[in-house]
Amino acid sequence: MAEDGRRGEEDERGPGAAHQVFVVMECLLEKLKVLNYEEEVLAKHNMKNLSRHYFVSSPYLASNPGEQFYMFTIIAAWLINMAGRPFTEPQEYDEPNATVSNILAELRAFGVKVDFPPSKLKSGSGEYVCLVLDRLAEEALRRRGFSFRRPNYPTETTEEESMIEDDAELTLSKVEEEMIEEPDEEEENVMDLEALKLRTTLTEAEPSSKPDEILESTVDAAEWNLEVERVLPQLKVTIRTDNKDWRIHVDQMHQHRDGIKSSLKEAKSYLDKLQEDIGKTLEKVSSREKYINNQLEHLIQEYRSAQAKLSEAKERYQQASGGVTERTRVLAEVSEELEKVKQEMEEKGSSMSDGAPVVKIKQSLTKLKQEIVQMDVRIGVVQHTLLQAKLKEKSNMTRDMHATNIPEPAAGPFT
Repeated sequence: MAEDGRRGEEDERGPGAAHQVFVVMECLLEKLKVLNYEEEVLAKHNMKNLSRHYFVSSPYLASNPGEQFYMFTIIAAWLINMAGRPFTEPQEYDEPNATVSNILAELRAFGVKVDFPPSKLKSGSGEYVCLVLDRLAEEALRRRGFSFRRPNYPTETTEEESMIEDDAELTLSKVEEEMIEEPDEEEENVMDLEALKLRTTLTEAEPSSKPDEILESTVDAAEWNLEVERVLPQLKVTIRTDNKDWRIHVDQMHQHRDGIKSSLKEAKSYLDKLQEDIGKTLEKVSSREKYINNQLEHLIQEYRSAQAKLSEAKERYQQASGGVTERTRVLAEVSEELEKVKQEMEEKGSSMSDGAPVVKIKQSLTKLKQEIVQMDVRIGVVQHTLLQAKLKEKSNMTRDMHATNIPEPAAGPFT
């Protein structure tokens, strides 16, 4: 079906549409040469020069899709930059779809209508590849201020063309006129046809004198050959062919007309027979088609009803799939919350069943009891020391009190 549509499109465009891509590619190559792509692109990437039909897709031309696509992206990026828009130069291993999309986006930015799918450019060759590069080259030339002008053809002059020494057709009626109009250095070696005709006429008018005996040549063959070689250049007749002579064109037209008539007589019978055969075949095909349509009418109705049911089932499926998607999202959220709760419970359970804190508490209690015992010993020592100090202080106080209470001795009779 796609091939039929493509053939219909080519028929609408004309029989020369298949060859238009060759013309576009040649024009593109000339524009690239004007932009000096050899030094700015090919020399930079160490690539060879493009051929006249490098980006043309044809079964008669050798193709390398990978190399052609890379060359297409490199030249397109360079042309976009030349046209005044920044564009990153693609690499060899970049995503082809993204690269093609970026190039088409830049092409639309220049105001060019893109009415073909991007997949047409992934092959690296074809009509659309040449079209894209040609439009980008035009934008680059417009940016540079370059434009092609119409050629100025020189006016036709009435100067006679140079004489052609070739085995051309002799036009005896114009020899004398051309020899008079174009005297040159070679006139010495050109034979005068009128003089030749006059000499022939005079010779025919003279009475023929028959020899009385058989003539025998007394000339040496070697001398005869030398004389022939000497005179041969003078025997050469040089005639200029005038392509502008309308008589030649008329004669050619008559010859072609007679050839066409003769060919038409031979081919007309075959063409008439072929037309009859094609007409009969078309009638058979149309009748067979009607018969098949009548036979398959009920199957077509069933197929249509099945298509309608299928579309309804697809619609219901889409609606149901929408509800399933929403419920799936809710289930995912609930599952996530459940995982969080399970993780918290596992952390608390592990902390409750873990005996490490109890062991640490027991060790701390044991250490605390040891410290209490040491503290009791220290307290007992301090209390004993304090008791001794108090006792010592009490004994000192008692001794001091006794010392102060002893009476002095009385004076006796001996004094």
